[in-house]
Amino acid sequence: MFDELCPSSLNPIRFGDKWAALIIRCLEHGPRRFSELRVPLSRVTPKVLTQSLRSLERDGLIKRTVYAEAAPHVEYELTPLGRSMLEPMAVACAWAEQHWDELLDARESYDHATRRDHAG
Repeated sequence: MFDELCPSSLNPIRFGDKWAALIIRCLEHGPRRFSELRVPLSRVTPKVLTQSLRSLERDGLIKRTVYAEAAPHVEYELTPLGRSMLEPMAVACAWAEQHWDELLDARESYDHATRRDHAG
């Protein structure tokens, strides 16, 4: 899912921002620190990741917990509402995977026609 060429990147069903679904999938198996999210989400700049996390927190999909210990840190985790997104996201990803070739063909055809129309 995190590969740039994965069918999920073609997923026509979006909520939140461009990275929201990937962040939710990263948190599927439990809380993670910001630095841990940066590994699978290496294509996302730290600034954009921070904005996306704030947006997901605002929407009630993730919870941010600050640990004020000797080595302070912050963890992000899915709320029950955020966890409820996992099943519909899995269905959307399966649909995109099933229709991968059709989606690519449609985009290629559109881009080709658009270039031709703008050239003339």
